[in-house]
Amino acid sequence: MQIIVQKFGGTSVATSDVRKKAVGKIKKALEEGYRPVVVVSAMGRKGECYATDTLIGVAKGICQDVAARELDQIMYCGEMISAVVMAATLQAEGVDAVMLTGGQAGIITDCNFGNARILKIDPARLINLAKTGKVPVVCGFQGMTVEGEFTTLGRGGSDTTAAALGAALSAEMVEIYTDVDGIMTADPRIVKNAKILDCINYGEVCQLAQQGAKVIHPRAVEIAMQKNIPLIVKSTFSDAPGTLITNIAKENADAPIVRDQIATGVTYLTNIAQIKINLGNEETHDASFKAFNAMAEGKISVDLINIHPGQIMFTVSEELAQKAAEKLTSLGFSVEVILECAKVSVVGGGMREVPGVMATFAEALAVNDVTILQTVDSNASISVLVKKADVESAVTALHGKFGLSG
Repeated sequence: MQIIVQKFGGTSVATSDVRKKAVGKIKKALEEGYRPVVVVSAMGRKGECYATDTLIGVAKGICQDVAARELDQIMYCGEMISAVVMAATLQAEGVDAVMLTGGQAGIITDCNFGNARILKIDPARLINLAKTGKVPVVCGFQGMTVEGEFTTLGRGGSDTTAAALGAALSAEMVEIYTDVDGIMTADPRIVKNAKILDCINYGEVCQLAQQGAKVIHPRAVEIAMQKNIPLIVKSTFSDAPGTLITNIAKENADAPIVRDQIATGVTYLTNIAQIKINLGNEETHDASFKAFNAMAEGKISVDLINIHPGQIMFTVSEELAQKAAEKLTSLGFSVEVILECAKVSVVGGGMREVPGVMATFAEALAVNDVTILQTVDSNASISVLVKKADVESAVTALHGKFGLSG
């Protein structure tokens, strides 16, 4: 039995016309001999009546500090409505579909409401349904504790659901349907000649997602990677082949097995603030412990960390900048906050141990008068902090300099 998991995002289930396109993808999989397991997100995006953010707004309109457990109960509703509507749409088209919540599909999580982690999946019910020719339509983003409490998996949770089910079912592949034709080398709203990537490995797409590309949740990629389940990001609205994510290129005979290219893509994150701590004569190691311990206690996530004698620099989200500064000032630190920054990254497994990559990066920005405020790198990425006003220039320059325009 060849199982395929097909996940449809909010824009792919938002209207009856779009849902019919999704049904077409499901029926095609059936015609090709697959047993589909369908995963759906809540219908539409922020502002639409059944979208997750809309439901959150209903609860927070009554109490801004509504408890996480209660918030999960209302967020659960969005995917349930979507799954019922999708199952009904399939039934109207002659497909024997069965709606299941995340818990009914066997997804067991911890009790971290709002951002639960999957502990295990019992796929028996899904396998039995598939064997009898039924198409399960599973609510994405959901799980259930062993005590029977409803939980949600955090942002991007429907991707995580699809990948986890794919791994538990040893699926042939997991298809992630969205409103774009695949993963692109850059944001097409900024870089007009950005290209669709035919194939990308797990590590590279994780880096792209973590550095700001809104393509697929990194948790989903990490789960699929554990069992080498191929992921394909494609469009509900076209027949484009999409982007294959795997460590093995054989699933797509047309995809290049070897890509002798330094970079895979350029991405960015905005609404970032830079924090500078000027230490004076204070010992750096003592100061860094106190500073980062204060951030941890305040539940403030930090990024782009640079520690030098006499100075510590890091970034936080702009909305937490004031809180971070107040905590550091209360410890006696001299703090400088620079708002309206952005993180721009070049990602690519091919840059590992290649001399001159940083020089190429710096040259591209210098020629375009983009000032680098801070840098950090890893084996598969280089990131810089720039002013938010320079994002478009930086992304465009780096995309061209690293040969991603074709």
